[in-house]
Amino acid sequence: MARKYSKGAAKKVARAMHKRKKGTLKSGRSGKKVKSRKQAIAIGLSEARKEGKKVPKKKSAKKMTAKKKTAKKKSAGSRAKSSAKKRARKSRS
Repeated sequence: MARKYSKGAAKKVARAMHKRKKGTLKSGRSGKKVKSRKQAIAIGLSEARKEGKKVPKKKSAKKMTAKKKTAKKKSAGSRAKSSAKKRARKSRS
């Protein structure tokens, strides 16, 4: 089976992780120190993508928005029920 990530991409991620551990890895525009392991990996993969290494594409926004919409619908329904319960309690007292 073929590799998902190239060796070059793995080296970029390893380098980013090493820099994070050392405390010298900084994020894009803000230049803040990166403390998160996941953020360090994301930076390494991003650098590898820019150099044209073999890295899978980022997850599409369409899939994420569909999940968020269903979550919002569920939470909105539960909020309506809870607010109705609160109103009923207030009217009793």
